[in-house]
Amino acid sequence: MEIILKTDIKGLGYKNDKVEVKPGYGRNYLIPQGYAVLATESNKKILAENIKQAAHKAEKIKTEAEELAGKLANLTLEIKAKIGESGKIFGKVTTLQISDALSEKGINIDRKKISINVPVQGAGEFEAEVDLHREVKSNVKFVVVGE
Repeated sequence: MEIILKTDIKGLGYKNDKVEVKPGYGRNYLIPQGYAVLATESNKKILAENIKQAAHKAEKIKTEAEELAGKLANLTLEIKAKIGESGKIFGKVTTLQISDALSEKGINIDRKKISINVPVQGAGEFEAEVDLHREVKSNVKFVVVGE
């Protein structure tokens, strides 16, 4: 079943992408939730017109995302966590903590656009990936320190 995404969906695609999904996933989840529409001929024509009109705006958004990626590359965040005697942290470092630390630096990024690929088990320096745009991804360094 071919559908057109109306929003970004992690692991599936970005807004205005035409993707192939299983019929049950499309009919029972994506379309009723308003995340997608069927890829009919009329919807494809509407999509093409929308993309053509939004090309200039999309270029501006991409440029802003690239500038933000440059800022993030030079930034190192400090995340505080309780650390036991063995050197392991209690709990875990979450994307919400990274998003809050970025907010303190004046950079607002939704926590859903941040992913930590390596499990953080103790103090040290780690990296998280930030998805700023469909073509722009950046890594932000963070250091886990004891409270």
